[in-house]
Amino acid sequence: MRFDLTDLRLFAHIADSGSITAGARLAHLALPSASARVRGLEETLGVPLLQRGRRGVEPTEAGLALLRHARIIGRQVDDLRGDLAQFASGLKGQIRLLCNTSAMTEFLPDALAAFLAAHPRLGVDLEERQSRDIVQAVADGAADIGIITDAVDSAALHTFPVCDDTLVLAMARSHPLARQLGQRRGMAFADALDHDFIGLAGDSALQQYAAGQAARLGRRMHCKIRLRSFEAVCRMCANGAGIALLPATAARRHDGERLLRIVKLTDDWAARKLLVCVRDLRTLPAPARELVAALRGATPPQSARGD
Repeated sequence: MRFDLTDLRLFAHIADSGSITAGARLAHLALPSASARVRGLEETLGVPLLQRGRRGVEPTEAGLALLRHARIIGRQVDDLRGDLAQFASGLKGQIRLLCNTSAMTEFLPDALAAFLAAHPRLGVDLEERQSRDIVQAVADGAADIGIITDAVDSAALHTFPVCDDTLVLAMARSHPLARQLGQRRGMAFADALDHDFIGLAGDSALQQYAAGQAARLGRRMHCKIRLRSFEAVCRMCANGAGIALLPATAARRHDGERLLRIVKLTDDWAARKLLVCVRDLRTLPAPARELVAALRGATPPQSARGD
C-alpha cells in the first residue's frame, strides 16, 4: 500500500470542500495532478473513495474510513512539527479554528491579534460555521479548536467559557416597534417577527441560527435586505429600514450616536455564552494549546445596554 502525506492531505481537502477542484487548490496542486493522485489512491486501495452528486463529490464508506485515518495522521504530523519547533526558534505551525459569527466579529479580532503578534511563526486557519457544525468538526478531528455557544450539546468535548454572547434586537428609536414597546425593556422574539428585518448574508452562522429560532415558532423572518457586516446592519436600522437580531456587543459598538433602541430578548436562547471547545486538551499540538490558553485569558468584549 503506497501513498504519501500529500495524498492524504489532498483527500481531506476534497472531502471537506466537496470538490476535487477546490481540494486541489487548497493542497496547492494542479487539478490534473490532484485527479491523478485520487485515481492512484483508489487503484492502490482497490475501492472507490469518492462518489459524484449534484453538489459535488462526497466520500464513499471506504472514503470516510480513509478520511478518519488521514486526519489522525495529519494531526500527528502537525503535533510532531509543533512540538519539535519549540526546540528551534519558538512555536511554529498552523492552527485550524472554527467559530460562530459573534466570535468571528466581536471576540476574536482582539484576542487573535494579541496572540499572533506574540507568536509570529504561527498561522491560524479561521472559518465561520454554526455552533452545531463546529462541535461535529472538532469531534471528528477536522479542526483543532472551536468557539461555540452553550446552546448546543458539546458534552463529548472539553469546553471552557470565555465570555457572554447575549443577543438583542436593534431598531431606530422612531421605529413603530420601539414606540409600541414604550418603556418596556425587553420583549419576546416572536413579537418582533411581524416586522421587517435587516439580515446578515445567508451564509452567516448567526443568520441561520436566527432563522432556525423563527422556524421553531412556526414563523419566518422577512429580511428586506442582507448585508455582510454588523456595522452596515446597524446603520440601516438606525435609519429606520428595519430591525435586526445582533450580538449585544455589536449593537453597542456601532451605535456611537445612540440612534438605536437596543432591546433585550426574553427568550432563553438569547442569553448565550461563548465556549472554547477542543476534543482533548492534552493531545493538542503545542501551538493549539497555547492558543486555547490565550483565548481563555482574553479580555471579553463589553455587553450592551438595554434601553
